[in-house]
Amino acid sequence: MAYDLEEQEQLATLKAWWERYGNLTTWIIIIALAAYSGWAGWNYYQRNQTTQASALYEELQRAVEAKDNTKVQRAATDMESKFASTAYAPMSALVAAKSAFDANDAKTAKAQLQWAIEHGADEFKAIAKVRLAGLLLDEKAYDQALKALDGNVPPAFAGSVADRKGDILAAQNKLAEARTAYQAALDATDKKNPGRQLIQLKLEAIGGSVPADKPAKAAA
Repeated sequence: MAYDLEEQEQLATLKAWWERYGNLTTWIIIIALAAYSGWAGWNYYQRNQTTQASALYEELQRAVEAKDNTKVQRAATDMESKFASTAYAPMSALVAAKSAFDANDAKTAKAQLQWAIEHGADEFKAIAKVRLAGLLLDEKAYDQALKALDGNVPPAFAGSVADRKGDILAAQNKLAEARTAYQAALDATDKKNPGRQLIQLKLEAIGGSVPADKPAKAAA
């Protein structure tokens, strides 16, 4: 069938456009398809990683329940090497650190906590920092313990970090600094938090005073 004049003009216009932009358009389409394919493949990879990591974490938990520290450490090491990008990895490191500590293996406990600090999200880092500082405090490695607490932490963990810092400074007999740290811990800890009372006791034990809560203003 012969094309009418308007169709021929449209075809000529399209041909001219394609001659000018055809190669560019083709490459754009190829790139877009490649990007979508990569995105879909990455999502599949992430889902697969998470599923496998979940199964390994369950295995680790069973080893914890059985008090099999050797198996716990092996599972945690596998998790860290194969599934480091998942949230299960720093979780496993924290669990493995506790298992090692209970087995009197402080060296492994510290190594697992350090891994969580270096690879975990901010919340896991904060927990690991406080626990690592506690282990170093027990070893009287005060400078290392304070260094472990360096850096920013999420606001929800600011009280725990300041409290641990107070413990370290008090152990060094740096009482003025310890009082400042404990006061910072109180300021950052919710009044409904049961741990707040212990912070108050520690502050008072080194000569600090806990200010009374201000009475609520009467309504006008």
